[in-house]
Amino acid sequence: MHLPPEGSALSPELRGLVGLSARLSAGANNSAYCKNSRMRSTAYFATGCFWGAERRFWQMDGVLETSVGYMGGVRPNPSYEQVCTGVTGHAEMVKVVFDETVVSYQRLLEEFWTMHDPTSLNQQGGDIGTQYRSSIFTTNAQQMDTALASRSAYQAVLTSAGLDEICTEILSADGIEYYEAEEYHQKYLQKNPNGYDCHSSTGVAYPV
Repeated sequence: MHLPPEGSALSPELRGLVGLSARLSAGANNSAYCKNSRMRSTAYFATGCFWGAERRFWQMDGVLETSVGYMGGVRPNPSYEQVCTGVTGHAEMVKVVFDETVVSYQRLLEEFWTMHDPTSLNQQGGDIGTQYRSSIFTTNAQQMDTALASRSAYQAVLTSAGLDEICTEILSADGIEYYEAEEYHQKYLQKNPNGYDCHSSTGVAYPV
């Protein structure tokens, strides 16, 4: 918009256009601010079969995206059939992208510990094998510290309840590739609401 020289009087029509331009500019800036104000972080969890775990996470407020895949093994780009043999070394993993201004990593961990049985080694219910192991892959030092502290806190209440030691592995995701699973696995229980959703549980709540 070309404005008249400084000191010149603006017509009512031009003043209206200038005001509209300012409001639009402010609105665009506010929109950009709102978009950027989201603190997007990523977390990786393995709790056995990834179908049910993904649904539990996507239902949480503050979770922006989820997907399922394979992590922690030695074979690049493994297929589901290969992972199921156990020879690739991968775990069935859920990738969670979340807004830290809405849900904390600690809150995700509380859900993780109680949605499966972390004292069960390489098994959740009838699902048996290393691909069903309990795992956390952390993306930064703060996540690592929080995950370790949460494990200790949950172990204390499990021990008080007479249960076994947690066998969950907590590892850094640095240098560990996440391979997204085949499309039919993504949001599986959204596509198949009555599909298989096997999850064991200790029945012990996370300490508040």
